[in-house]
Amino acid sequence: MTSRRSLPRLAAVVLGVSLTLSAVPAATADTRLPAAPTVSEQQVMPHLRALQRIADRNGGNRAHGTKGYAESVAYVKRALDRAGFRTKLVPFTHDGATGNSLIADWPGGDPDHVLMTGAHLDSVKEGPGINDNGSGSAAVLATALQVAKTGLKPERHLRFAWWGAEEPGLIDSAEYVRKLSAAERRRIDVYLNFDQAGSKNTRQWLVIHDDEHGETEAQQAFEEWFAERSIPTFDIGVGGSDHESFGNAGIPSSGFSTGISDCIHEACDDLSNVDPKTERTSTDAIVGVLWKLAATTPRH
Repeated sequence: MTSRRSLPRLAAVVLGVSLTLSAVPAATADTRLPAAPTVSEQQVMPHLRALQRIADRNGGNRAHGTKGYAESVAYVKRALDRAGFRTKLVPFTHDGATGNSLIADWPGGDPDHVLMTGAHLDSVKEGPGINDNGSGSAAVLATALQVAKTGLKPERHLRFAWWGAEEPGLIDSAEYVRKLSAAERRRIDVYLNFDQAGSKNTRQWLVIHDDEHGETEAQQAFEEWFAERSIPTFDIGVGGSDHESFGNAGIPSSGFSTGISDCIHEACDDLSNVDPKTERTSTDAIVGVLWKLAATTPRH
């Protein structure tokens, strides 16, 4: 998570818990999809261990422009290719170094109604970035693999993304959105972002509230998912991670974070900085909400 805006917002968490629900645009329900699967720790934690190993053999980090970042992208891409996704690398340049974002499309669904889910894959140079943001990247990967494992046939088209150069200032995602045509932007119903999904000592999940577009169907879906399990949430605004790039372009966004863990942007952000139970809960929430949103298309 880039520190440019995140720390003031997260500091506000101590003010209280919000579970307020308001009206959202009507959607057309589709009950043909099976119930969302439950994800085990064994389906998500191995990805974090793999990212730790990548950092260990590449100078202790997975930052933009490094071999550690390139190997991280290759690891995720291999898993998605084997699962049947259509993947592509989208190059970008920052600070004299070239990197790639990874975009993965699941075949099927309405191409005029895209449900896009993403997380940044890079770390800072000071550490391996296993919570920030290996945890979000692993949760999104585990979700995508559940889509493939179940052979999901969604109403909306499902697209997943892993971004580079978030830590220097949302470079990659901003470049990706900037290059989208107006028509391509309109096709994205909502973008879901996950940054720091496995923080230790998590007491509430910080759900992204898109102030410009009002409460999105995604935000309501997340708050309902957590409320059904008596898990507290707190609303945060659009800013501090890659969802900001989409929000600035007028694309509705949501998602969540588990807040800042015991260590951030240092060498101690290693595997021991992630709570497996929190990581599993976050992944289950992503899967549950994605399944719900994938089964509907908005009425226009």
